Amino acid sequence: MKTVQKQYPFLARTIGVKDLWLKREDQHSYGSHKGRSIPLMIKEYYKRKNVGHFVISSSGNAALAAAITVENHNKNNPEKPISLEILVGKNITKHKLTRLQAYISDSIHISQVDNPKQMAFQKDKKGEAVSLRQSTDDTALRGYYSLGQELSKIPDLQAIFIPTSSGTTAQGIAEVFTDMNHVPQIHIVQTSACSPIASIFDTDVEPTSTTVAPAICDRVAHRKLSVISAINQTHGSGWVVTNKEIKDMITLVKRTTKMTLSPNGILGLVGIKKAVQAGWTWDGAVVCIVTGE
Repeated sequence: MKTVQKQYPFLARTIGVKDLWLKREDQHSYGSHKGRSIPLMIKEYYKRKNVGHFVISSSGNAALAAAITVENHNKNNPEKPISLEILVGKNITKHKLTRLQAYISDSIHISQVDNPKQMAFQKDKKGEAVSLRQSTDDTALRGYYSLGQELSKIPDLQAIFIPTSSGTTAQGIAEVFTDMNHVPQIHIVQTSACSPIASIFDTDVEPTSTTVAPAICDRVAHRKLSVISAINQTHGSGWVVTNKEIKDMITLVKRTTKMTLSPNGILGLVGIKKAVQAGWTWDGAVVCIVTGE
C-alpha cells in the first residue's frame, strides 16, 4: 500500500527548511511502517518453509501488523490457518495494548511478560514458533524497498529523517538508493532513553531512563554497523532527542497544521529541527517519515 507523501510549506518555514515533506506511514492500513515488512516476513516463511506458528516480541506496531496479517490470512485460508503469539512488555501503552487485544482469537494470543524478546528467542530456539524479528531477518529489508521507491519520486530529495529502533527501515531505504544516481542523506533519530546508533553522531545529550516515544527500544542494534555505514556514505547523521523536544514539536505541529502526531511518529521532525539548529541546510526537499503511533 502506498502512503501519502505531501509538502508542508508553513511547517517548513517554521522549522527552518526550504521544502519539507511528510511521509505518512502512520496512515498505512497495517497501522505503521511495519506493515511494509512484517506481512512479507510471514508470507515468505509460510510459502517457502510451510511455517504456520509465529511469535513476535513488540512494543506495539510490529505486533499490530503481524496480527492483521494473520487475521487476514485465516479469513482467506480457513482450511490452512496460521497462529501468532504476541509478547509485549509490562510497560506497553494502554492504547496499544487495547488495539492489540481487539485481535485476540483462537489463533492470536497476547501475553505481557518481563522479557518479551528473550521469551520469543527461546520459543524460536525450541522450535515452538518462528520469531518475527526484523533486526536479524533480511527479508524485512526487502519490505522497506517499496518505501524507498516511493520516496525516490519526491523531486530533488536531499535528506530523509527516519525514527529508528533496530535500524531495519533505515538500512532498507538506503539500499534502494545505492543503485540510483542521486542518493539523499540518511538521518536517523533516536531518543535519549535508547540511542545505541544515533549517539555515535550526536554526543551532547544526557541519557534518560524514560521516554515518551517507547517504540524506540532496541538497545542491541544488530544492524548498527550497516546503518552507520549508510549514514556515512550518504553524508547524513544521527540525532538524539529529548522528551521536551518531542513534546514541543507535537505542540508546534498541532498549532501549524492542526495535526496530532504521536511521539514515536514525530521523531523525524524533531531530528530535522535539531539539525537546522546545528547549522545543517538543504536546497531541495527534506522528508520526515511519520512511522506510526
